[in-house]
Amino acid sequence: MPFDPSDMDDLRLVTLAQLMKAGAWQLELAHDRAEHLLIWITKGQGVALIDGARRGIGTHNALFIPARHLMAIELMRGGFGQALVIPDSADLPLPQAVQHLRIRDVTAQGELTVLFEAMGREQNAARPLYHSAMHAYGELMAIWLRRYLPDEPAPGQSAARRLVLAYCDRLVQTYASGATMAEHAEALGVTPTHLTRVCRAETGRTAAALLTERQLHAARRLLITTKVPVQDIARHLGFGSAAYFTRFIQQHTQRTPTALRQMARSPA
Repeated sequence: MPFDPSDMDDLRLVTLAQLMKAGAWQLELAHDRAEHLLIWITKGQGVALIDGARRGIGTHNALFIPARHLMAIELMRGGFGQALVIPDSADLPLPQAVQHLRIRDVTAQGELTVLFEAMGREQNAARPLYHSAMHAYGELMAIWLRRYLPDEPAPGQSAARRLVLAYCDRLVQTYASGATMAEHAEALGVTPTHLTRVCRAETGRTAAALLTERQLHAARRLLITTKVPVQDIARHLGFGSAAYFTRFIQQHTQRTPTALRQMARSPA
């Protein structure tokens, strides 16, 4: 469509269920994404790992998670939420940090719900200029988000939170380096025991579990979305050998890498 380039930002609206259509692991394992997410939960409760902490989430909670921030979301059975997936290149007035808003004001709840519904209609109808319309609604959502940010600055972070955030950032940047949890702890200037204790207290996961989850998420994503040979995936993710990589996958999924790939490509 003239004057409506499809690559202007490629905003897309999905349900949380669609973000984990290959399995709950796609959201529940600690990982980071190349896009920003604006999540609006309208039913149910759950827990989330965001901003280096484990938080309870529930109905009428809005989450903004910038690209390349470690995250995990587990919504209990019967819960429902939607997510606006925003490319990192999109020119929208978005916050720079993770946001978790518990929206109690009925008017504010209705405003965001209406925007999600309108964007969903545009996306489904795909009428002329719908890319421009999606971008316009995305701008309105970004404005809504900024309007409801807390007026007061967030309290200062504790030393424990700063350490966990630094570790999460290392996992985002270097999870495929082959570095062990102990080597990450050394790079952060703490002992593995201290890092483990602080991560467990802040996130509900040990430092080793966070590293394992990030590697496992990357491995499973590559297995189901690419045709790259298993040995090349193992090498890319920093494993010493394809055999070690296979044992790692089997230990955490009870299936071989090849079996996981075949399952993902077989009809349900």
